[in-house]
Amino acid sequence: MIRDANEGDYAAIVALNTSEVRHTSPMDADRLRHLASLSAYHRVVVLDGRVVAFLLAMRAGVDYRNDNFAWFTAQHPDFLYVDRIVVDAAAQGHRLGSRLYADLFAFAREHGIPRITCEFNVVPPNEPSRLFHARHGFVETGRQWLDDGHKQVSMQVAELA
Repeated sequence: MIRDANEGDYAAIVALNTSEVRHTSPMDADRLRHLASLSAYHRVVVLDGRVVAFLLAMRAGVDYRNDNFAWFTAQHPDFLYVDRIVVDAAAQGHRLGSRLYADLFAFAREHGIPRITCEFNVVPPNEPSRLFHARHGFVETGRQWLDDGHKQVSMQVAELA
């Protein structure tokens, strides 16, 4: 079941994020509250009463201080930026990420948002994310180095029809 996230989910969301921090960025409860306050879309997948996945996205125009968000802001007047999507390793293989993306794309269309943006690591490589995003129609529109040259990300856009 996909539903809007609420504060009761925050401990599980933080734990999920921590389990996959090598592919995303650190986030404690205070950071999550801040990001949630900026988000246009913040939903979770619940299986057997447990949060097993989440997606957090911001719409263009919010006061979000993030290098990747700023890059997309300079490129596009309107978008929905996927800050992070995380699926519990024990729940992977059930297409939960794809279900969240289908829900996100429907949300964007319903709100007249013309594109979804995101990034994933290419240095160090995150091949599962590359394959996942390619399956959902994302294409690379640029790259940028972060963390003093220790990480490079592929800037991805999916245009909505």
